[in-house]
Amino acid sequence: MRARSHSEVVSLNEAHALLGLTGPAESEALTAAFRAAVKAAHPSAAGGDAERFRKVIAAWRLIQERDRPLALAAPTVRPPSPPVVTIGPMDALNGGHVAVRLAGRTLDVRLPKGVRSGEHLRLRGAGDGGTDVYLPVLVRAADGLTVMGDDLHMSWPVTPRLIEDGGRLEIETHAGPRSAWIVAGLEPPVRLRLLGLGLPARGGRPAGHLFVTLIPSADAPSAAEDLLIRFTRVWTPDRLAA
Repeated sequence: MRARSHSEVVSLNEAHALLGLTGPAESEALTAAFRAAVKAAHPSAAGGDAERFRKVIAAWRLIQERDRPLALAAPTVRPPSPPVVTIGPMDALNGGHVAVRLAGRTLDVRLPKGVRSGEHLRLRGAGDGGTDVYLPVLVRAADGLTVMGDDLHMSWPVTPRLIEDGGRLEIETHAGPRSAWIVAGLEPPVRLRLLGLGLPARGGRPAGHLFVTLIPSADAPSAAEDLLIRFTRVWTPDRLAA
């Protein structure tokens, strides 16, 4: 029978004891225990000893080979992840309904106004055994709008001269036309904030704002053309007849 060397560790129980553990441990706790044990056993440390130092290292290697792979093994069957409810900014603004495919069924899910990315929609009794299912929400950019937190972002073309000289402009937003003034001499990119035109307040979240980035464009209507467009919109034959 072969005699074991001074540095050999024959069992996991002995290996755990050398590291100051009573049994298997999670990765971080195991690493911390090894570092503390090997530091205390180092020959240069007070009370350290070369033989114990070698045993601590042998214990660590044994646990690495036999214990950790079992402790960290992933389950062979993972439960399916719930589908992500992907919507556009207008859905987040106005709420409504969206069709969601879940476990072979198509469900009509109600969207509340002001739902944000990262929130979850609760489907009562839709899971196995009548359990509730929580579906994560993702609001993607669409219709020229991007959602960031509580706020909406869009861009709007303007003439370079308007940015240089300043003046009044009209912006077509999701809530209808809005007027704004810009001062002369601003350095691009120029961004305007239209208060209260972001996502509506919901729960503890405040109402957001609409941020409009002005994009210099030679094709954008001039101030005079913009005024004519607005005049034409107001004084249409239908409105005159009314």
